[in-house]
Amino acid sequence: RIMRGDDVPKPVLQILAIKKINSNADSERYRILISDGKYFNSYAMLASQLNEMQHKGQLDEFTIVQLDKYVTSMVGKDGAGKRVLIISELTVLNAGAEVKSKIGEPVTYENAAKQDLAAPKAAAPPASVAKKEPVQNNNNNNNNITMNASINSGMTHPISSLSPYQNKWVIKARVTSKTGIRTWSNARGEGKLFSMDLMDESGEIRATAFKEQCDKFFDLIQVDSVYFFSKCQLKPANKQYSQLNNAYEMTFSGETVVQLCEDADDGDIPDIKYNLVPISEVSTMENKAAVDTIGICKEVGELQSFVSRTTNKEFKKRDLTLVDMSSSAINLTLWGDDAVNFDGHVQPVILVKGTRINEFNGGKSLSLGGGSIMKINPDIPEAHKLRGWFDNGGGDNIANMVSARTGGGTFSTDWMTLKDARARNLGAGDKPDYFQCKAVVHIVKQENAFYRACPQTDCNKKVVDEGNDQYRCERCNALYPNFKYRLLVNMSIGDWTSNRWVTCFNETGEQLLGHTSQEVGEALENDAAKAEQIFSALNFTSHIFKLRCKNEVYGDMTRNKLTVQSVVSINHKEYNKHLLKELQELTGIGSSN
Repeated sequence: RIMRGDDVPKPVLQILAIKKINSNADSERYRILISDGKYFNSYAMLASQLNEMQHKGQLDEFTIVQLDKYVTSMVGKDGAGKRVLIISELTVLNAGAEVKSKIGEPVTYENAAKQDLAAPKAAAPPASVAKKEPVQNNNNNNNNITMNASINSGMTHPISSLSPYQNKWVIKARVTSKTGIRTWSNARGEGKLFSMDLMDESGEIRATAFKEQCDKFFDLIQVDSVYFFSKCQLKPANKQYSQLNNAYEMTFSGETVVQLCEDADDGDIPDIKYNLVPISEVSTMENKAAVDTIGICKEVGELQSFVSRTTNKEFKKRDLTLVDMSSSAINLTLWGDDAVNFDGHVQPVILVKGTRINEFNGGKSLSLGGGSIMKINPDIPEAHKLRGWFDNGGGDNIANMVSARTGGGTFSTDWMTLKDARARNLGAGDKPDYFQCKAVVHIVKQENAFYRACPQTDCNKKVVDEGNDQYRCERCNALYPNFKYRLLVNMSIGDWTSNRWVTCFNETGEQLLGHTSQEVGEALENDAAKAEQIFSALNFTSHIFKLRCKNEVYGDMTRNKLTVQSVVSINHKEYNKHLLKELQELTGIGSSN
């Protein structure tokens, strides 16, 4: 009955065999031989979310399972295809080790199908629903006829069954994300494109429309809507642009047909799921990771425009500040039309999915890039709860600014001695580590403490002296009669356990030396006595340093490098609180108040 397309609630079946059909870790799939005791079916597959059960040995031979959720779809040529069973949720009732044998003497279910064919066929009921016109109107009506026939017979294909080796298929999928239109121009020509991610119960796939198809479909396809898709080209997925768990991706062609699914019953297509993370937890996540979060737009920045130095294209962006019930705030950057059209004066609830985390100087911010989703005032419980919290004054006392460049005086970064930082091998991982310490400046090097940089405010590239009072910036590809000084100061700092060489860049160098980079550079080049006075004044002064630690490779040598991210004078009251807290943790007595 299942393989005829009937809906059998929670059937109990036995696994007779299971086989891995794809060795690619990114698209690992399992095919199973499954039996009801009378008939067996070899056209059954596990949805990828169940792979973990197989890895744990829970789906061994002879295991009795209950299918909690499944779909069947036709795969193959029209009229001669095979119906495939896709299992997305199941419960193990009895382990294979307990059952130990096959139940009954099952034969292939095709025998049952032959018996059904021998019986008189019932007359097909007349269609009562009018055919829906597809979005794409092609001169070749065969594509539309094929799609409508597949839809009306329920013969849609699961995304997981698609491959370049078949060309007659129809999928029913929800659009989970959609990029804006991007353009390109190179030696081979120019064009435009947009991409979307599609999802059904069996899996996900990326689809891209170029040039004419981009114009035809961009306004018609909307995020969170369900469509039928047919006649797209399939090719191996480019993992540089798609992180979906699918070995293939789709490209729209001139024959592509897209039809909106207007049926009220689209329950077999999963809704978009949001793994909402509190803003306070974003600070602990990795740079460039994707995250879903929700917050109130407390502040709206001005629309900014700038021109890319490499492509000469104009970009527009707008920065927002989001707050949530974790008493935390974070910056969110909108781009293009999202930035131009955004109206945040009513302080709406904003939900973002798949937005990228950017890290700078220890602070984290979010950027709404291609494939990200933004929903304003979504109708979900989390949004209503957040609205009530904010309207009752919840956003007035935000204690944690995740996007701030965390400084040494905030006591929000781990305290550590210089010796402990080396002992714990900080900086040896893929991403840098951060810590803060109280240290004394021992030695400040004057040699190579500055360089001559491009005079443009948005460029700090080192210039080349052309020898004729002209300085060339290779990044801007321009000659200038002047330059600006940029600091690059190396110094030795020490605490009671050890000492280390650290590097200070322009802003922290100016802060420590108490002079602008221009003043320091001119003194080093023209007034040695003044330069000595500036640098010697820093010796034996104490500060709280926030340090970035990362291993860097020079030739065939690996060195552990410390960079000063920020520096503050010691607030002795706050520092004493920190010391008392550490004493309390070490001894278990006393109070830090």
